[in-house]
Amino acid sequence: MKPLRFALIGAGFWSKFQLAAWREIDGVECVAICDRARERAVCLAAAAGVPAAYSDARELLLSESLDFVDIVTNPESNSEIVALAAGHRLPAVCQKPMAPSLQEAIRMKEVCQAAGVALYVHENWRWQTPIRQLGRILESGVIGTPFRARIRMASGFSVFENQPLLRNAERFLIADIGSHVLDVARFLFGEALTVYAQTGRIQQGIRGEDVATVILRTALNATVICEMGYAGAPLGKDSFPQTFVLVEGNQGSIELESDYRISVTTAAGTDSQRFAPPLYSWADRDYAIVHASIVPCQENILAGLRGQRQPETTAEDNYKTMQLVFAAYDSAQSGEVVHL
Repeated sequence: MKPLRFALIGAGFWSKFQLAAWREIDGVECVAICDRARERAVCLAAAAGVPAAYSDARELLLSESLDFVDIVTNPESNSEIVALAAGHRLPAVCQKPMAPSLQEAIRMKEVCQAAGVALYVHENWRWQTPIRQLGRILESGVIGTPFRARIRMASGFSVFENQPLLRNAERFLIADIGSHVLDVARFLFGEALTVYAQTGRIQQGIRGEDVATVILRTALNATVICEMGYAGAPLGKDSFPQTFVLVEGNQGSIELESDYRISVTTAAGTDSQRFAPPLYSWADRDYAIVHASIVPCQENILAGLRGQRQPETTAEDNYKTMQLVFAAYDSAQSGEVVHL
């Protein structure tokens, strides 16, 4: 099958891992890299053996024959670049959060619908090996009906060293990690009916919140507590960037603990197994489990681009996650429960 040709737009911290993950997948080829800072595009293209580099997305789209674009920039620029791609009848993949507002996310969906092209969101967190396995265990019904869950992604890791621009984000933690964690909550437990959130700012020299607790009530009558934090303080149980999950059901429980270990407890006892992600030579050691999840996420999106199946993280699906993100901010500001 002829490889799909794409351009990577954005050459910052995350782009080299995004590109490396695409190279693990057959049937796709990066032919150009674009970044407003041309030198960054040139350097990444040279390192990855990509033949062309640009500093202007408009020039790129006029010059290259492409099947889609992969946008790896900040959320404020997603809408503009998606619209440019749609104008050339090109499907687009963009990073999370999909947009800095629900109104802009709607516009992104509408412009792609009008052009008859697909828009996908690169939401990789749900593709982590242990989270996928936890989902399969839940589906098996071994613990009965879940009634309460806790999803925790809190760390003392200094995320601002690798991504300093996050210091200036007015809305930081829920938009950044919350986009992932709330998407995992949807993936595992379905859609939420209510959202209640509290936030705080612990570290000095940042604009946004760096701790948050979000409580969801789902359509299946389960309470899901999402705990998130980048407060900078050392934690006794800190396995960045692993996500810990505890699920209680009426016939047992499931716990995803550190070192990718999942324990299932029922009346018959406890069974514990390890579900480690693949290890890639290009992955940053600090982000290994997250980087490993990029590959199956992109495989799923590629199948959608080829028309083989409906990917999980379409713009329509991710819009529901964005609704939770902004409902959490509304709740934190008002101090009240938000009904969806």
